[in-house]
Amino acid sequence: MAKPAETRTTATKSTATKSTAAKSTATATEAKGTKVAPKTTRSAAETEKIRVALVERLGELKDEYRSTVSEITELQRDRLTDSAGDDQADTGTKTFEREQEISLANTILERVTQVERALDRLGEGGYGWCERCGNPIPVERLAAFPSATLCVSCKQLEERR
Repeated sequence: MAKPAETRTTATKSTATKSTAAKSTATATEAKGTKVAPKTTRSAAETEKIRVALVERLGELKDEYRSTVSEITELQRDRLTDSAGDDQADTGTKTFEREQEISLANTILERVTQVERALDRLGEGGYGWCERCGNPIPVERLAAFPSATLCVSCKQLEERR
């Protein structure tokens, strides 16, 4: 049978192990990026200024998208009427050009979606805060890329993957 002193030592070691495990779990949680920084509210004037800039950018992107789709449609019509006598190389070139144009249109549409998402986050109060770690996104980054959802360090980690 264990002596009383040994029992107390074992109980103390067990408590210390549980405490260390809890601390390492908290550290692991913070390392995973689930830590949320307290969000400060910005003034109504600042929020309105950001919203106006985002809405303006959204309008520009939607106009650009409409214009691009219109050009693609027109080019496609021209290609169909001007395809007589094309060999395989001509057909391949036209297909490649069409895919590039569609890719550009999709990129613009993706940017539209990003700005719409930024507007949603602005309305919810999450604009300017990293979605992954919860830290504030630097003002310089938001000025350069207003629809940013990740801080610089989280974006760098994402790009390395």
